[in-house]
Amino acid sequence: MEEFTVATNATAIVSSKASIGLNVNIGDFTIIFDNVVIGDNVSIQSHCLIGQPTPLSNGEPLIIGNDSLIRSHSVFYEGSQFGSKLMTGHRVTVREKIEAGENLMIGTHCDLQGHTKIGDYVRLYTGAQINHASNIGDFVRIYHYSVLTNDPNPPSNIVLGVKVNKFAVIATMCCILPGIQIGENALVGAGSLVRKDVEPETVVAGVPAKYICRTSDIVLKDGSNQKAYPWMRHFHRGYPKEITDEWMSIYDN
Repeated sequence: MEEFTVATNATAIVSSKASIGLNVNIGDFTIIFDNVVIGDNVSIQSHCLIGQPTPLSNGEPLIIGNDSLIRSHSVFYEGSQFGSKLMTGHRVTVREKIEAGENLMIGTHCDLQGHTKIGDYVRLYTGAQINHASNIGDFVRIYHYSVLTNDPNPPSNIVLGVKVNKFAVIATMCCILPGIQIGENALVGAGSLVRKDVEPETVVAGVPAKYICRTSDIVLKDGSNQKAYPWMRHFHRGYPKEITDEWMSIYDN
């Protein structure tokens, strides 16, 4: 394959101080600022701001890993770093001091505030709001319009981030209050207000959210009578074979 660096036409502005990898495609009217490192085989669509300067970055660059796709009208501030295969929807906002692993999906209209840690293979769906000091583990799924909050006495200078442990699922339109911890493999039902920690492998739901059952008590609504959780037993779409093979080696026993 031919090696090249591309700005699709004269309407894209790419700083000479930015580090741009091979086979990079930069869309119309996109601006790449100075303090940016972009890996190989990255596509950035039109009308994006990449590496928006901010004093809150402490001079650290924005790093975008290899094989990433950033869709149109997205804004990424300098000072965050993303592993390979980042993929966004349209019009996302990503602030400074975010450390994210590989294969992160950020849905359309998501808002990620700063000083947040995100693991590998995390899925953030349309309109999710991730506030400062959040800590999100590997393989977490946070669905449409859910919010991780951080101020226990708004407005105040107190920041208590939410921690979501690996494989947990937060369903649509949930609000997780400051300082709450969601346990590994837990499920938060749609529309819930969570004000207490959620134990691993449990289901909570409601306003306020209350314990419903163990996740292992739920079966798929497809007539198979197969257990719905852990979801890794049956849902493999979008994950590499080496990972799903490892899951099946656990759950086939």
